[in-house]
Amino acid sequence: MKHIVLAQKAPAAVGPYNAAIVAGEFLFASGQLGLDPATGALVEGGIVEQSHQAFKNVEAVLEAGGMTFENVVKTTVFLADMNDFAVFNEIYAQYFTSKYPARSCVQVAALPKGGLVEIEVIAKRYA
Repeated sequence: MKHIVLAQKAPAAVGPYNAAIVAGEFLFASGQLGLDPATGALVEGGIVEQSHQAFKNVEAVLEAGGMTFENVVKTTVFLADMNDFAVFNEIYAQYFTSKYPARSCVQVAALPKGGLVEIEVIAKRYA
């Protein structure tokens, strides 16, 4: 059975999907952009500001699902420009400081709303 996660502190979906679904012990989160939850617009600045905001949005989704970054077992990162990889890695290391999850990181042709980064996660509840 699956449960829809409603994340009030995260931006509203920009399409026909939910912020996350919990199925059994796993939470499958939709990708989060660097959107300001209050306005639905990208935060001002570049990759640094959008990355931090995307992580804040991921955190809000995890919290709504009763989890934290410690529960994350897999991340997928989409960058609009792979030249931002080193800067993103520095920011990523501020949110995952030990027992790093598995990760994929790819460059994409474009992201919704002209975003520079999108982060999706899979998390597992531990007893």
